[in-house]
Amino acid sequence: MPGFEIFGEEERREVQEVLDTGVLMRYNFDGPRRGIFKARDFEAELAKRLGAGHAHLVSSGTAALQVMLASCGVGAGDEVIVPTFTFVATVEAVLAAGAAPVFADIDETLCLCPKAAEKAITKRTKAIMPVHMCGSMARIDSLETLCREKGLLLLEDACQAVGATFKGKALGRFGRMGCFSFDYVKTITCGEGGGLITDDADLYFKAQAFSDHGHDHVGQDRGAEGHPFIGLNFRTNEMNAAVGLAQLRKLDTILATQRKNKGILKEALAAHKGVRFREIPDPSGDSATHLSFFMETEDKARALAKALPAHGVDGVFYWYDNNWHYIKKWEHIRKMESLAPLPLELRHDTPDYTGLSHPVSDAIMSRTLSMQIRLGWTQKDLETRIQGIEKAFALI
Repeated sequence: MPGFEIFGEEERREVQEVLDTGVLMRYNFDGPRRGIFKARDFEAELAKRLGAGHAHLVSSGTAALQVMLASCGVGAGDEVIVPTFTFVATVEAVLAAGAAPVFADIDETLCLCPKAAEKAITKRTKAIMPVHMCGSMARIDSLETLCREKGLLLLEDACQAVGATFKGKALGRFGRMGCFSFDYVKTITCGEGGGLITDDADLYFKAQAFSDHGHDHVGQDRGAEGHPFIGLNFRTNEMNAAVGLAQLRKLDTILATQRKNKGILKEALAAHKGVRFREIPDPSGDSATHLSFFMETEDKARALAKALPAHGVDGVFYWYDNNWHYIKKWEHIRKMESLAPLPLELRHDTPDYTGLSHPVSDAIMSRTLSMQIRLGWTQKDLETRIQGIEKAFALI
């Protein structure tokens, strides 16, 4: 997800303005900063771009998830339903909150299946957290209805899907809160960073305070600020925010380029027998960071995963064997390998993750390949890539 491909004078100018003030802290030091507030500007522009009431910038996507869970009151004794296919930070954040992750199968959107999520609900369930994987959306309307009917929190992990929409509404705005990642390999990058959006003013207050040791940020004297509750330090800084601000202003260009390039490759792939594409509930809202498709069998998927790079088609992911994105390889999660006892271990009915089995998800992921979509491809690059795809398919 290649925002880093287009660093330019815009990012340099924003960063230089921060360096010229000498103030890297996002809060206070109002005099020497001379009106330069990059984090605040980023938040205002992100909220406007996504149509959200409030936005808050933090130090990473993982931090955003933790702040979201804390702000929404998810903690010890609670359960959060998560998909089997996600980045492991989704699970880590739930554990860090003191709650227990409950894994539910995906469907051919490559996101959380609403029916599987409903089956996973228990008396301890507090939230359902779908993850909009690889730039596209879950069946967010069905999940929204499910949460409303069951009285559960809908919390969106949209870390991989900034700018994506469902029926014109930004992903991240369907739940009580939504999270994004702005790390180095996301659609837009701060170098390292994350963000939250919400339409709820109270949740916004909690998020901005919790991420800064509980500071309420009332007044202009940091030493005199109140602390209504315990918090942690997930602050961003002005340097990272400056990079992200310039990147955010390029988001529409990035999305348009990704969609064009993806369309060209999808047309080439569609000519091959047996290829089926990932289901996208609203194709017009796809951010197009990846082109994901299914082969007829696991053997064919594995063969193609090897043949494509051998013929110059790089950036192809076979998630089924990936250490950080699919449940099959998460041995440390299965064994709850932690540096210290976890809160969920104090439950009388501590979940046993050692025997996790998800054949429905396995059947999907074992046949799935995802091609990264780059911004910098020339017409020649795309032609060469299509030629490599043709050669790879000829071998399987």
